[in-house]
Amino acid sequence: MRTTTDGTNDDGTRTGSGWLGAARAERRAHARAVTHQAASVLLGYPDQTFFEQLPLVARAVAELPRGSARSELLGFCEHASTTPELELSAHYVDVFDLRRRRALHMTYYTDGDTRRRGHALAEIKRVYSEAGWRVHARELPDHLAVMLEFAARGDADAGQELLVLHRAGLDLLSEALREHGTPYAGVIEAVRSTLPSPRPADEERARRLASEGPPAEDVGMEPYRVVRPREPLPLTDVTWRNA
Repeated sequence: MRTTTDGTNDDGTRTGSGWLGAARAERRAHARAVTHQAASVLLGYPDQTFFEQLPLVARAVAELPRGSARSELLGFCEHASTTPELELSAHYVDVFDLRRRRALHMTYYTDGDTRRRGHALAEIKRVYSEAGWRVHARELPDHLAVMLEFAARGDADAGQELLVLHRAGLDLLSEALREHGTPYAGVIEAVRSTLPSPRPADEERARRLASEGPPAEDVGMEPYRVVRPREPLPLTDVTWRNA
């Protein structure tokens, strides 16, 4: 049966959104992928490679549709491009500190340093593996930059599900970064803007985490120790297609 350009079949019945709706959905998916990829790079440790990639990220973000994600990411790109490398690096280390509830490792918020966190990390690795995605041996799979790269370049649906699953941690991180007054808060806000509206249960979980904090039990994490900040990820053509 043929579908006409107004979204109906040739017998006059509706087909839903039609090809125009499909095109809009594709543009939204691409914009979400660019947002995730850009945020992944911007949440990497700001070393020489980071600063080399920064202009590419800024150009890709500038092509996003107008909205909060575009403005937040462009704002951070402007900040990073006008901040000396050593200053931004020191700020990064100061901001993303486990002891201050500003961790980039998402399972930390729900599981702390407990045996349960080891199981959560293994589950994330399973999701990556099923999509044919490999994480560098020195990286924890729950690092937000890793999750975002997976969502942008690996499996968009599975990656989005992981981000939604860890929404409470993202919400808590967002609040902590705003309280700290760091420009990194804008990058997290851009990520949160790509997620569906939170349910009451999600909001309650975030409030509970903010009140109680992560559980403490410093065992069971030996295979997942990381001793250095995460390096920026290489850019791919996801940042170059028109949104």
